[in-house]
Amino acid sequence: MIFSPVFPGKNNSQRDNGLNYIDNLFNTVSKGSSYFIPESLESAGKYVGKTISVKIKADSDKSAMEMKRLLEGSGAQVIVNGQQLAITGDIGMILKGSLTDADLVFNNNGKAVAEKYGFSEKQVLYDWWTAFKAIGDDLTKQKDFKNAKALANVQKKAFEPAYNYYGVEMIKWQENITMILTALGFYVFYTLWYGFGIMYLFEGLGLKIGH
Repeated sequence: MIFSPVFPGKNNSQRDNGLNYIDNLFNTVSKGSSYFIPESLESAGKYVGKTISVKIKADSDKSAMEMKRLLEGSGAQVIVNGQQLAITGDIGMILKGSLTDADLVFNNNGKAVAEKYGFSEKQVLYDWWTAFKAIGDDLTKQKDFKNAKALANVQKKAFEPAYNYYGVEMIKWQENITMILTALGFYVFYTLWYGFGIMYLFEGLGLKIGH
């Protein structure tokens, strides 16, 4: 039964097997506990008015132009020379601009982000993540550790969850507590069952496990 397509699929649009159903259930629940963007936006306000000036290198000319579009959309001044970017801007506004995009993608409204920049929403987040990594490295070289840490926090708490959970519906664990407890109980039971099965198999072959 667990391997039969008799369980609700994603968005209840189709039927799926039990393993995929449980996997999707825990994905939707864990997404709800990974939403740190509102707190990150509030924190970004503390950085408004602080200017940074960095030089970074993109992986390609195309990536450099995409990063330029993102950063200029947040009010930064960007000069591109091939793969090289010279960036000057308000780090608080850059953080807020990037978090606004991440929030839209996290809430599965990626189409608005794609239309805003002219390329896919996941590529937008990837470019933000890559740009923040490079900018953070340059700020670290400048010993501007506070601003570098702010960028790293947004990478971990906003870009990565938004990218990884894109397309997954977010639900609160309280709404599915019965199914969650049932699934966890089954996992414990099945693990013990499987473990004893292996032990009895080896005993049947004449082997003994001990310490």
